[in-house]
Amino acid sequence: MIRLLKLFIGCICSVLLSHCDTTTLSQTKLEQIKQSGILHVLTRTDPTTYYQSPDGYAGLEYDLITLFAEHLGVKVKIEVPSTFEEILSKIAEGKADIAAAGLTITEQRQQAMRFAPAYHEVTEQLIYRSGTRRPANIDSLSNGILEVTKGTSHVDTLNKLKQSNPELNWEINDHLDTNGLLYLVNEGLIDYTVADSNQATLVRRFYPKLNIAFDVSAPRQLAWALSPSNDTSLYDEVVVFFKRIQADKTLDQLLEKHYGHASSLSYVDNCQFRQHQKSRLPHYQHYFNSASLLYNIDWRLLAAIGYQESHWLANAESSHGVQGIMMLTNDTADFLNIKDRTNPAQSIDGGARYFQQRLKIISDKIPEPDRTWFALASYNVGMGHLEDARRLTAQQGGNPDKWMDVKQRLPLLTEEKWHQQTKHGYARGKEPVRYVENIRSYYDLLVWLTEENQIQNDAMAIKKNNEVDTISSYVLK
Repeated sequence: MIRLLKLFIGCICSVLLSHCDTTTLSQTKLEQIKQSGILHVLTRTDPTTYYQSPDGYAGLEYDLITLFAEHLGVKVKIEVPSTFEEILSKIAEGKADIAAAGLTITEQRQQAMRFAPAYHEVTEQLIYRSGTRRPANIDSLSNGILEVTKGTSHVDTLNKLKQSNPELNWEINDHLDTNGLLYLVNEGLIDYTVADSNQATLVRRFYPKLNIAFDVSAPRQLAWALSPSNDTSLYDEVVVFFKRIQADKTLDQLLEKHYGHASSLSYVDNCQFRQHQKSRLPHYQHYFNSASLLYNIDWRLLAAIGYQESHWLANAESSHGVQGIMMLTNDTADFLNIKDRTNPAQSIDGGARYFQQRLKIISDKIPEPDRTWFALASYNVGMGHLEDARRLTAQQGGNPDKWMDVKQRLPLLTEEKWHQQTKHGYARGKEPVRYVENIRSYYDLLVWLTEENQIQNDAMAIKKNNEVDTISSYVLK
């Protein structure tokens, strides 16, 4: 009897287990992700994709994949493989759900993986160092060292160019990504590399010696990659997601967030800022730190405001009578009970307090970072004129809660046709736009200059190891 009972129970368990296995196998990829609650994503560390910012993780790909995970109602598991090539091989083999790594769509890659709808367009560009002869074309590269990262589309591009330019030669770097190679070009350790235009735009702010020689490719599309499975459920949902964020302008807003201010500073401005960061900022650093603690605002943002206002000169004064590092007006100083606007401690404290007040006035329904950009604009042009621009934005069908839309209408306040329709009238509307974009750039530079530069550390370590290996090989010979 006991034996029959055990046999019956065993049969029931086998049936149940078989049913579970069949259920799992019958689920689509999308259903499996939703059931597990985890979306497994491959990416790379880069200013254009995914990086650690003072406020947590950031980057265009990070923002997009976070929104997609919210769309699915799941959490994200982010994996950063050690090499670019590993990202490609893992997604092609189905070892992750999505590769969101700033991947260029190429014919060769399309044979190994499925690409989602494109979200951005770039060109591949040859990068060289200022102070050296600018190469006019591909034929000009024969005397220099050109390195590109293994597994990137840049290798494919150079292979195609070599067909019509047989003298073209380059080295493939197995260890460094394009960021690392850009650093080596900036330091004069190699002569050239190839980078996508979006990456060149962002990284040149941090490495001002880098210059663009010419495009080496036609415009190309960036997109997420998925495994080439017959199950298209996840791909179909990605298509729905991108259609939605294109229609509601979320994608445009994210592109503006990451690239909208990247070209606001000239080479001269960039270099001058770096000089002043070394020579002037140390005299006032402790005042910015103190104000940061008092008002819970990143000291680097306060310092960026101060630099835009006065270039960190305590005795700065404009033709309109504003004074000090934070360039406070007489009325603002009286309101804040600031006795001496040229006193660095008082000026920085007053400016930080005034900016905090601007932040509190901005509607809570406006999310970051737009809320900060609006607060900065009001610091420069006043809340009344900012509200006029927001009303114009709404009248013209834009989103008054998005800086991307409002910054297009602020300059209209200089035109009689438009400012006569507003409550507060004429304003120099182009100024707050430049003001905000410059501060965003100064802030990014300060973060870069004050955080540990992992790109530089990795690049130099690998370069030294390669030099040691080369010397050892030579000695052994």
